Amino acid sequence: MSSNLAYQDEFREELINGKTVAMSPRPAFNHNRISFNIAHMFANFLKGRTCTPIADGMDLFLTDKDWFIPDMMVVCDRSKIQSDGVHGAPDLVVEVLSPSTAKNDRSYKKDTYARCGVREYWLVNPADKSVEIYRSDGETLVFHDFYAIYPDWMLDRMKEEERAAVVTKFTCSLYDDFEISLEEIFSGMLE
Repeated sequence: MSSNLAYQDEFREELINGKTVAMSPRPAFNHNRISFNIAHMFANFLKGRTCTPIADGMDLFLTDKDWFIPDMMVVCDRSKIQSDGVHGAPDLVVEVLSPSTAKNDRSYKKDTYARCGVREYWLVNPADKSVEIYRSDGETLVFHDFYAIYPDWMLDRMKEEERAAVVTKFTCSLYDDFEISLEEIFSGMLE
């Protein structure tokens, strides 16, 4: 290990149900790229608007027992944004799945986001280039839809009408005039 502090891994921690959980020191390139792409798309769309996209690395304080570090979030109530992090539920939370975090992202964190008032929740999977969308029904985050980039071999096996039915763009429930492209989310990834 290098003695130069700039090259040493900085472990990040989340508080999950009162327990400190160490996160990976740094996300892998594809994880980081996807998070950046999503934050960049929202930053361009929200320029000059009230809502603010916040990229990876910002603490999110939800309860006394729960503070997380989402990969991306959108906050429309700017009074929740303070110098040390976001205090209260964002309107949208995006988690990019990794093997070490997927279980918590799909269960406890999802339930906590729902309880605290998050309106929309995305689980983005770099492995299969997919996005799962969950939307609030007022009490829980309910599965809404699933979008994926199909590999060429799979598209080749589909009938023409099946290929035509493949959805490659979708909208966020917060903004029906904002079309989100799967190609843009997953662009620049290493193969």
